[in-house]
Amino acid sequence: MWSTTSSQKQFDPADESYETTSCDVLIVGAGGAGMRAAIESFDKGAKTLLVCKSLLGKAHTVMAEGGIAAALANIDPQDNWKIHFSDTIVEGQQLSNWRIAEIFAKEAPERVMELEYYGALFDRTEDGKIMQRPFGAHSYRRLCYIGDRTGLELIRTLEDQVLKRNIPYMDETEITWIFKDPATGAVSGALAIKITTGELLLIKCKAIILATGGCGKVYAVTSNSWESTGDGIALAYRAGAELMDMEMIQFHPTGMIYPAGVRGMLITEAVRGEGGILTNAKGERFMEKYDPKRLDLSARDVVSRSIYTEIQEGRGTPNGAVYLDIRHLGAERIKEKLPSMYYQFLEFAGIDITKQKMEVAPTVHYQMGGIRVVPDTCETNIHGLFAAGEVACGLHGGNRLGGNSLSDILVFGRRAGLAASEYIKNTPQGEVAGQDLSGEIKRILAPFKSLNGANPFDLKDRIAATMWKYVGIVRNEIDLRKGLEEIGLIKLDSKNLQAKGARAFNQSWADSMAVWNMVLDCEAIIRSALTRKESRGAHTRSDYPKKDDANWMVNIITKQKDGQMIQEVVPVPKMPPEYEALINREEILAWKKNVK
Repeated sequence: MWSTTSSQKQFDPADESYETTSCDVLIVGAGGAGMRAAIESFDKGAKTLLVCKSLLGKAHTVMAEGGIAAALANIDPQDNWKIHFSDTIVEGQQLSNWRIAEIFAKEAPERVMELEYYGALFDRTEDGKIMQRPFGAHSYRRLCYIGDRTGLELIRTLEDQVLKRNIPYMDETEITWIFKDPATGAVSGALAIKITTGELLLIKCKAIILATGGCGKVYAVTSNSWESTGDGIALAYRAGAELMDMEMIQFHPTGMIYPAGVRGMLITEAVRGEGGILTNAKGERFMEKYDPKRLDLSARDVVSRSIYTEIQEGRGTPNGAVYLDIRHLGAERIKEKLPSMYYQFLEFAGIDITKQKMEVAPTVHYQMGGIRVVPDTCETNIHGLFAAGEVACGLHGGNRLGGNSLSDILVFGRRAGLAASEYIKNTPQGEVAGQDLSGEIKRILAPFKSLNGANPFDLKDRIAATMWKYVGIVRNEIDLRKGLEEIGLIKLDSKNLQAKGARAFNQSWADSMAVWNMVLDCEAIIRSALTRKESRGAHTRSDYPKKDDANWMVNIITKQKDGQMIQEVVPVPKMPPEYEALINREEILAWKKNVK
């Protein structure tokens, strides 16, 4: 067992010394995708090391509260993987990789049953099956759940399995760089900082799985916690991996609006799944205008834009929100089905949702874009580098269905762990070039040498404010250009950051590395948003308000060329005819005709 408690040695800020360790498969991130990858890799015999910059079990996965999507057909026997596949593609605005969606829809039920085998305690039907609830834009009741704490139960269950197996892990450890063998270009290791001491650690490995989650903290209003600074995206990009669809940022329709300290905190879609109703300040059920068929359970991008429109046109509350009302369900059912939401509002806002309406507004919740991967193995274009979960892309396209995130991390966490464990069998340990290592050590220690550098905490605030102001729910060329210009200025300021004090638990040092990653992520988001000159899914442009299938049924690739960030446009992979038939099924076409 790896020790998670470091020595009490104090490191001089200029000390470039480092320790060395090794493993076969290094997994970066210990949320649902990372832990499921670790379980698979370890069980297949690979020497596995799980690393996370927070604590084991502390991950954004817990914010997926309402359920995990899988076509078990326990409640609606008509449901099956083909319909789940179709829903995912259609609501992803047909930007999804069909093969990734196929694997996902087929394997999600098995991963849910496996989770139950591991010990997850799902809500049950009267005959003992796993209960399923409706969620926005799913054709059938498909969300398996544990009250409104599904993500927490998933994390608890996987953590138990990691500890049961004695899988080596190091928490409060941040990866700053991925090294590649100079001769082969394949992964050969990574540099890490032990946050508790400031010690540097070289981890030699044959494969790396990135499972670091998203970059929601680049926005001022977000459901994401402090960890979500887009580290994995930046690590992959700097290593030479390709990114894709970075413009696609999901705004969850319902975040808390006050008090200020919890603005953006998630209100699970399960509230609407259980019957919650959205109304504007005039008491009108406004979703009747925007999606008369699915109403409050329309796709997330539709509901978010609808709320945004109501507020912008003056029908919002004095606090700049709309109302979400669930009082009609009765106190007993609310406390049974939505216990976390009941206590969240009672403790943070002093509101009893069994008697009072909630005020809600969109909050940044998820990124559909991320690292481009091969469908079956989750490998990137860099040999030995894999990615799974929110940090990867290809499944959700232009809009993620609620509940698909939890099944995503289980399906592709397992596949990444399996593929990495197979990859390392015939792969020798690569070399870490001395100049690459020394160069990275100098880069990350530079803030300690600065005497008049910028405050990284201030730059983080500037980044978040810039993205919220210029790259929000509705975008346009002028705002995007202003946002890119401001991010460029922040990038210049970030070249000289100052970290003060000792290296152990040094927040200004941690913020410095976060700023470097966030700036890179923001540039990729904005440049991709400028490239896509249409409105599709979560990407809405007021200057190009219509979807343009003739010209923009494409994925936007972000990569390095001659040291510059560039975007390339590639056609969405064409699916086989039999899958085209699933997408064009009669009920989908009928629904499209009914939607204004």
